[in-house]
Amino acid sequence: MFIAIHALAASGVVLLAPVQIIRRTKDRKHRWIGRSWVVLMYLVCVSGMFIYTLSGSFTIFHALAIFTFGTTTVGVIAIRRGNIRRHIGMMIGSWLGALTAGAFAAIIPGREIPQLAVADPGLLWGAVATIVIAATVWVGYVLKFVPTQARSSSNSGFLRKNSMT
Repeated sequence: MFIAIHALAASGVVLLAPVQIIRRTKDRKHRWIGRSWVVLMYLVCVSGMFIYTLSGSFTIFHALAIFTFGTTTVGVIAIRRGNIRRHIGMMIGSWLGALTAGAFAAIIPGREIPQLAVADPGLLWGAVATIVIAATVWVGYVLKFVPTQARSSSNSGFLRKNSMT
């Protein structure tokens, strides 16, 4: 179960990050996708702590999960404090780390992904297609329906007009 959660969340992390990096505008849509990315990254890190199939003990992947949990959290704190440069560095670094770990998980023969590719390639590619479609639908929904800027309430407009006089 933890492997499935880990793989699904990691796939979402890998797919959502390029949208965040490529879009020039860092608006509410960026925050919506970014928050979902952070939740997925936390799921990846936490679920990874429960996977012991290769060695039966703590491995470098567990240490990387702890490190990535930390870098993601530092990235969230950085943007809350207005430190955009640190935010970008931490989030891109977390994503690159996830890509690297995913590549190793996919190429090491004893891991679950290569075993599934041999045992049931239809299931593997069906899962990949489902994840890609789900990520695309989520991004499409956010880009189409989430307003770019927060709507101002009538009270805030009232306060602005009266404070100018």
